[in-house]
Amino acid sequence: MNIQFDNSYARLPEGFYTRIAPRAVAAPSLLAFNTGLAEDLGLSLDFEGMAPVFAGNELLEGSEPIAQVYAGHQFGGFSPQLGDGRAVLLGEFVTPNGRRRDIQLKGSGPTPYSRSGDGRAGLGPVLREYVMSEAMHALGVPTTRALAAALTGEAIYRQEGAVPGAILTRVASSHIRVGTFQYFAARRDVAALQQLYEYTVARHYPEAGGPAEFLQAVIAAQAELVAHWMSLGFIHGVMNTDNTALSGETIDYGPCAFMDVYHPVTVFSSIDAQGRYAYDNQAHVVVWNMAQLATSLVPLMPDRDAALEEFTAIVHAMPALAEAAWLRRMGAKIGIAGAAEVDRPLIEGLLERMQAGRADFTNTFRALVEGGARDQFLDPAAFDTWEAEWRARIAREAAPEALMRASNPWVIPRNHRIEQMISAAREGDFAPFERLLTVLARPYADQPEAEDLRRPPEPFEVVQQTFCGT
Repeated sequence: MNIQFDNSYARLPEGFYTRIAPRAVAAPSLLAFNTGLAEDLGLSLDFEGMAPVFAGNELLEGSEPIAQVYAGHQFGGFSPQLGDGRAVLLGEFVTPNGRRRDIQLKGSGPTPYSRSGDGRAGLGPVLREYVMSEAMHALGVPTTRALAAALTGEAIYRQEGAVPGAILTRVASSHIRVGTFQYFAARRDVAALQQLYEYTVARHYPEAGGPAEFLQAVIAAQAELVAHWMSLGFIHGVMNTDNTALSGETIDYGPCAFMDVYHPVTVFSSIDAQGRYAYDNQAHVVVWNMAQLATSLVPLMPDRDAALEEFTAIVHAMPALAEAAWLRRMGAKIGIAGAAEVDRPLIEGLLERMQAGRADFTNTFRALVEGGARDQFLDPAAFDTWEAEWRARIAREAAPEALMRASNPWVIPRNHRIEQMISAAREGDFAPFERLLTVLARPYADQPEAEDLRRPPEPFEVVQQTFCGT
C-alpha cells in the first residue's frame, strides 16, 4: 500500500501532541481489511503483507506518528489533561476528491497520556468498533471508519482475565475534539488556542467568518448528528467532551448500543451509573457539550463580555435546532416529509404506545412499511387507536412508503449479535464477524436469508450492560 502522507497536524507546535511510535507486537496478523473503504479513499489495494503496518511494527514512508493531547469533561467532571492513551495518529492523506483523512492506530501501546494503562486493546472492543462504525456508515450516519483490524499475537489482561490483543486502523476526518479546545483554554494559552481555531476552521469549516460562525457551524453539525442517532435508536454511551468530534462524526464506539425494546431512558454503559448519557438525554447533553466549546472560544474574542452574551444566545438556540432535526427525521420514519410541529403529537403518540407496549424500536418502524406493526405491541389495540390517524395523515404525502423504507433500517447491529460475534472470535471463529459485516453493509434492503439477525433477543440473550473496553 502506498499512502502519500501530508501531515498537517504534525506541523503544528509540539504542545499539541507528543511524537511517539507505535510499540511493536509479537506476532502481527491481518484479521480484516476494508477493501471498499480503501477504494473510496483512493488507496492502493495491495494489502498483502501489510499486517506489520496495521499492527504498528512497521511505518510507511512519510508517516509521522503522534499522540494527540486534549482535555475533557468525563461524566461532568473536568480532566485538564487527557490525550491519546492507546492510539497513535500515523498521519494524514488527501483523497483524490480533495478530502483530508487521518489514519490512526487504536490499541498500539502506551503513550504519555495512558494514565498507567497498557495502551492496548482487546479483540472484543476492536471488533465492536469495526462492525459498529461500518454499520453506522451504511446507515448514513457521519462516522469514523474502520480500515483494518490486526491481531497482535499477544494476550492483554482485563477484568475478565487474559484476552487476545488487537489493533484497529481508524480513518477519520480528524480527531479534533471539544476537549482539544478545552485543553488550551484551561491553560490560558491563547496563542495555541488561536492556532487550533484557525487550523480547525481551515480543515472543517472554511466558510466560518469568525468564532461565532464557527460555533454555529459546529452546533448545526452536532444537532443533526445526535438527531440521526436517536432516529435509529442508537445510544453512544459516553458522550464526554473528549468524545465529541468537531468534524461532526461519530467517534469512539466503546459502550455504544442500539435499543431493542423502546424506552426513552435506556442505558447500557456500565460506567454510566446515573444515566447521564441515556437515550433520551443525548439531545440535552450535546447542548451542554457545545456550551463547553463556546466557553473555550471566549478567550479568542477582544470583547469577552460581548462574546459571552453572543455565544450564550447561540448555545441557547441549539435545543430548537436539535428538536427540528429530530422532528424531521422521526417524521420521515412514519412517512411524513418535512414534518412540522403539528405532526409532533402523532410521532410522540406512537412512541408512547411503543414504550407502554414494549415494542421493538427498529422492527416496529420497519413494520409500518412491511405490515404487521400491531404485532410488535403487547396490546395490539393500542396501535390500532393510533393507526387510523396516521393513515389519514400520510394520505396527504406524495411517497410515504419510499420515505419510510429509506428511513427505517431492515437490520441493525443488535447487541446480542455483537456479543455472540465477539465470543465466537475469541474462540477463533470469525465467520459471525464476516457475516455481520456483509449483512449490515445493506441495512435498508430486505435480506430474508438474514432474518435471524433482525430478530430481537430472547430473554436469555438480552445484553444488560456494555463496557468501554479500555
